[in-house]
Amino acid sequence: MTQQTPAAVQAALAAEHAAVYAYGVIGARVANPRAADARAAYDSHRARRDALSRTVRDLGAEPVPADAGYALPFAVTDSAAAVRLAAVIEDRVAAVYGDLVRAATGEARRDAAGALREAAVRAVRWRGGSVAFPGLAERSSP
Repeated sequence: MTQQTPAAVQAALAAEHAAVYAYGVIGARVANPRAADARAAYDSHRARRDALSRTVRDLGAEPVPADAGYALPFAVTDSAAAVRLAAVIEDRVAAVYGDLVRAATGEARRDAAGALREAAVRAVRWRGGSVAFPGLAERSSP
């Protein structure tokens, strides 16, 4: 691993904390046909969060703690907003894993690429369409 890896791992952990929080909101608002998708994503993000916490400890650092709450990018008052939020969250997670892919090597890089792919696939499922380069879309915004 490169020296940048601990910071990139901590950033991925912070993103997973935020995703877990967001999926709590999403799960409360999403309509029943999508509730199973929300639960599966929630479980996946919790598992990634826990694995990243172990990785940070293995790197000799203390894992960044979750915040008590997170500001959402918009109000989530109905199922349609919950679905939009899920796509936004997955895009953000994919971007952070893109950074980790660039910072890591070997198995850590493969794991980060797998997490990026999972987030990108979930984003497509929530959004109903894809972006050209998952994990890099927001990099082109000013």
